[in-house]
Amino acid sequence: MNNIVEVLIVDDDAAISDLLIAYLSDFGIQASAVCNGEQMRQALANRRFDIIILDLMLPSEDGLSLCRSIRTVSNIPIVMLTARAESSDKVACLEVGADDYVIKPFDPRELVARLHTILRRAAGKPQAVVLRPQASSTEITFSGWTLNRTTRELTSPQQLVISLSNGEFRLLWAFVEKPRAVLSRSELLSAARGRTMEAFDRTIDLMVSRLRQKLEVDAKAPQLLRTIRGEGYFLDAEVNR
Repeated sequence: MNNIVEVLIVDDDAAISDLLIAYLSDFGIQASAVCNGEQMRQALANRRFDIIILDLMLPSEDGLSLCRSIRTVSNIPIVMLTARAESSDKVACLEVGADDYVIKPFDPRELVARLHTILRRAAGKPQAVVLRPQASSTEITFSGWTLNRTTRELTSPQQLVISLSNGEFRLLWAFVEKPRAVLSRSELLSAARGRTMEAFDRTIDLMVSRLRQKLEVDAKAPQLLRTIRGEGYFLDAEVNR
């Protein structure tokens, strides 16, 4: 990671953007702000950013749509800002691939702490629950799939590179670390999200569902990520390092 962190703020509230730019600068974080999806795409095309702070409610194209669009081409960390605290809004953020969310009004100190946590993970620093040093190979294969622990890329049996969010990578890594071992929802939540995200009932179920959409021939009849009712999930595959 570069010494100077570059953050792109996408929010149509100029007051919030100005506050964040000023506050983040006190922590050595350089932030730029845009107010809609078109400006966001232009900024991403012209500069490299380390993380995006994306407002959920935006004019024309909302934050969920923009997050989904970004995830088709990039694994850049995304923190969603939302004025709503309902579970449905949190679920929606997870479904489209956001790495974290912050509820307005928020304490800027909390946001800075969350940014640093996400960026440390994005840089590939080991997490106690998931990235144990026992794996010596850069690539792990299972059922024709290849997972690269350095680039965090997933390659299909047809040699197509599948985009994974940071949370999806950490969740899949938890499965390949313990193939055919049943992992509880609490274990998977810790592995996938760390302590930065509040747990709620459907979090892991939705994240597993997102992985199934990418891994399974038929996500409704999964053969790789299987469910043990009342216990959790397991990867039903032989893993080669």
